[in-house]
Amino acid sequence: MASSTSFIDSHSHAEFTVPDRYHANRKGPVRWLFSHAIRYWCLWGLLIAGATSNALLASAIPILTGQAFNGILSHPPLLNILLRSAILILLSQLLRSGLQLLRNFSAELIGQRMERDIRDELYVSLLGKDMSFHSLRPIGDTMARATNDVREINFMFNPGVNLVIGSMMFLFMPLIMAPRYHPALMLAPAAFIVLYVLALAQYLHELQPVTRRVRDAFGEMNSRLAEVLDGIETVKGAAQEEQEVRRFEKVARAFRDAFVHQGDVEARFLPLLLLTLTNSVGFLHAVILFRRGLIDTGDVVAYMGLLALLGFPTFISLFAYSRVSSGVSAARRILELINATTHIDQNLGGYAGPMRGEVAFEHVYFSYSAETESVLHDITFQVKPGQRVAVVGQTGAGKTTLVKLINRTYDVSRGKLLVDGVDVRGWDIEALRRQISIIEQDIFLFSRSIAENIAFGKPEAGMDEIVAAAKAAQAHDFIMALPEGYQTVIGERGVTLSGGQRQRLALARAFLTDPAILILDDSTSAIDSATEDKIQRAIFAAAKGRTTFIITHRLSQIRWADLIIVLRRGRIDAMGDHETLMRTSEAYRRIFAG
Repeated sequence: MASSTSFIDSHSHAEFTVPDRYHANRKGPVRWLFSHAIRYWCLWGLLIAGATSNALLASAIPILTGQAFNGILSHPPLLNILLRSAILILLSQLLRSGLQLLRNFSAELIGQRMERDIRDELYVSLLGKDMSFHSLRPIGDTMARATNDVREINFMFNPGVNLVIGSMMFLFMPLIMAPRYHPALMLAPAAFIVLYVLALAQYLHELQPVTRRVRDAFGEMNSRLAEVLDGIETVKGAAQEEQEVRRFEKVARAFRDAFVHQGDVEARFLPLLLLTLTNSVGFLHAVILFRRGLIDTGDVVAYMGLLALLGFPTFISLFAYSRVSSGVSAARRILELINATTHIDQNLGGYAGPMRGEVAFEHVYFSYSAETESVLHDITFQVKPGQRVAVVGQTGAGKTTLVKLINRTYDVSRGKLLVDGVDVRGWDIEALRRQISIIEQDIFLFSRSIAENIAFGKPEAGMDEIVAAAKAAQAHDFIMALPEGYQTVIGERGVTLSGGQRQRLALARAFLTDPAILILDDSTSAIDSATEDKIQRAIFAAAKGRTTFIITHRLSQIRWADLIIVLRRGRIDAMGDHETLMRTSEAYRRIFAG
């Protein structure tokens, strides 16, 4: 039996991978599902054996009942045949129940393990996608695929595929058993099977795009909900609750309409009519053979009981094939995420040495996609290890984008970006990012303890190291004032803390990892003046011996930079120290004048 594994296509680009233990075929949803399912061939063997025995033992009931009828109608009645039939029916159904338990247990295990494996594969794949992918992908839709669509695959296999296999066995039992009474009695079940397969093919052809629309509509509804909840403060602040309700009602109505359409397709399931016709024609045929003396009363009873077995595949397929179709549609949506293009690779085996902090941009251009214009144009400069660099410019000049190229949050479109003389694309990405810390204005903290948040980049850190980092970031005092100190669990995204407190925790996280390159993206914007002086000294001390990039408009931080880069519309407008730029750069003077 296979164990839980994570998967990643080793031939595709990914920022994060795990060692392959199993390779899933991602060339289509059906192939992908099959490549996962076949791993549990032992369980499939038990499921098929249980389904086959279930159908065989179910067919024993009409056969034994027919024999009992003949025993009763005999002159004199053969009560021993009736007793024997009753005992055999009891024993066969007890055995059938045990085998059914084994079959359903196998199906449940397959469904749960498929859900687990696919969830693992999707999670690893999402962690391996670059920021261009995540920036353009609605979070709500991704969550819908990672939760509800994955769950649909579980339901697809159990009860879906489980019932499909079971119903198929029932479908062929009347055809197999009918010749024991008369070969001509095969005609009705044979005709039903042919027409059933044709009707089922038409049903699935019509159902597949409908279930796809249902899954897509659910994703859109979930995206809308996630967006509103994420921006709930803005919605309430602008008193836009009523308008948001109307917008949500629109997508919810689209989901309802798609679901109703699916119900409409299911309601026109033709095999239900075929079953009625088959029972009527089969009964008429049996009566004709009885009138001719070719079969007896018990044979007619047994044959009609066998035809009744066709009711199970007919009625259950209305539900089972809908589950299968929904599962395939869900698999297609999940596979779209997994197969989505990502351009940044992990580069296992790349350069992973200790970083000195030398950075060089050589005619670098960057655009978010091939279809959009460049955000950065012909950026060229060099920073020596340990230098402090301030990047300034008006909003939208490309400052944040520029520094995010250093740790390969994004990749340059043209030109070269070298760290310690090695192209960043030649670095092992984990080794590169572990030695670079970025502190942004919008700080993300996890719903964990403060100690765990500080140690996020270095989970093996001891408590003494965590406290030292917090003290360096001027965060220790406010942490100790919290109810449980460093073990206080903060809310998601750190909503229970002030902006300044969140930024000090981010600084502590950066100090703990001891990076060779430190990037501060307007990281003291939410800190009050009294605290800012302490933070400035902490940053100044932390910057010693490491390359530091600062994006800020605060003159107090810019003045002590060794190199100031002025960006204007994605281009370098000027470079130099503060005094030189105040004399020579109009754009630089305008920043402080405004």
